[in-house]
Amino acid sequence: MSAPARGDEVDVIADVRLTGPGRTDPFGSDAVDVHLARGTVVDIAPAGALPRRGVVLDASGGWLLPGLWDHHVHTVQWALAARRVDLEGISSAAEAAAVMGRTGPDHDGRRIGSGFRDALWPDRPSLEMLDAVTGDAPTYLINSDVHSVWLNSAALRREGMSAPDGVLREEPAFEISRRLNALDPSLADAAVMEAMSAAAARGVVGIVDLDMAWNAEAWARRLARGFDAVRVSFGVYASMLERAISAGLETGDTIDPAGLVRMGPFKVITDGSLGTRTAACSHHYPGAETDFGVMTVPPDELVALMRRATGAGISCAVHAIGDVANSHALDAFATTGATGTIEHAQLVAHADMPRFARLGVGASIQPSHAVDDREMAEEFWAGQTAVGYPMRELVDAGANLLLGSDAPVAHLDPWTTMSDAVFRTRDEREPWRPHQRISAAVALAASTAGGSETGSAIEPGAVADLVVVDRDPLAASAPAALRATAVEATLLAGRVTHIG
Repeated sequence: MSAPARGDEVDVIADVRLTGPGRTDPFGSDAVDVHLARGTVVDIAPAGALPRRGVVLDASGGWLLPGLWDHHVHTVQWALAARRVDLEGISSAAEAAAVMGRTGPDHDGRRIGSGFRDALWPDRPSLEMLDAVTGDAPTYLINSDVHSVWLNSAALRREGMSAPDGVLREEPAFEISRRLNALDPSLADAAVMEAMSAAAARGVVGIVDLDMAWNAEAWARRLARGFDAVRVSFGVYASMLERAISAGLETGDTIDPAGLVRMGPFKVITDGSLGTRTAACSHHYPGAETDFGVMTVPPDELVALMRRATGAGISCAVHAIGDVANSHALDAFATTGATGTIEHAQLVAHADMPRFARLGVGASIQPSHAVDDREMAEEFWAGQTAVGYPMRELVDAGANLLLGSDAPVAHLDPWTTMSDAVFRTRDEREPWRPHQRISAAVALAASTAGGSETGSAIEPGAVADLVVVDRDPLAASAPAALRATAVEATLLAGRVTHIG
């Protein structure tokens, strides 16, 4: 009998307690041994009832959960955020410009910052303000929502673009992010592998990667370099849809013999964001009677794209934040018969709530956005009659919830994600719209592979994607307690990807 190290195949998880949604076992809170073989659970027995052979992970009375998934990650963007100037918490445009002005250029002469939220700043970004403190070093400030980028004149010249105030929005902003993310593959891959190892240390066994790149090639390269930290389902965008179809890739197809990396959905962004004030809404934004946000993909074009993807066996992940965008997305699912998800669903009309379940469309939502955006939502969506950041109403209407972070928009940490869903606050303030809170059991199920409908129960025959933690998350009574959950071990098909 031996204790495991990272990379070992575990035969027995000893002296562990079961928790999680969808349980049918008879053990209650009693300690059990979970026996594994060939990457699956083969038996669950009272602690010590069966011989403990091979590699034994002693859980010492900890709790065993199904492995966690983050259903919305921009992987390279998230991995590189740690190498960029952190602008989270900056309170004004002048402060953000000053921070970048004090930052030395990187190896190729650029300054790159990310994570600012300008919607409620007392001043507005301007080209003159940024130029005054950054000079001739190309400087880029990426909004936390990635839907806008503030550049100085040197950066605009370098990119061959123009903007009177220095701010690029929507597709031009996405193009800037694509260019900034296009590092030497060895550098980008090293950052990704480090970020995914950190995710495994938080109990993550899988992600849906929605980077704006040809991800099949990128993940094949990482696999060749030894990547094995989490499962990956990667998306493609409209510019790469025909390439995926020509390659014969259908949703669920594997690109490696172990089945670690699979083809995921076709991703299409149909409107903007709240932070950039471009989400497509039925009521205008305050003080701008003609501003209802933008539909970046017209409904007819959306239907054509989804029909093309569906005919090729590719599911759809439709970015829709405003209520108008959500209605059009649901209409397109109904028209095309597509399968998949609506990503974000931050403002949803009452009449559209039951359509998620009726159409079999998953609600892929990010609870941390509700906590981070509460002031913006109160300011910019004050006149909306649709429901802002619905979670409980979607659950009550029968929708399958799939939780994620949208990293780097929010941090890739499933415990913060679940805490924000359960408590709708992260500090001493009262919960924001507490009637939209969901139970810890639903939040945990929604953080597993199949979402809130499945629960991912731990039982014989199940794949051994498992997490050992120091507490029962279903019993957490405060946000800080759930966020502080310590992961003792993470197993991917019985293989240790993290050991505490």
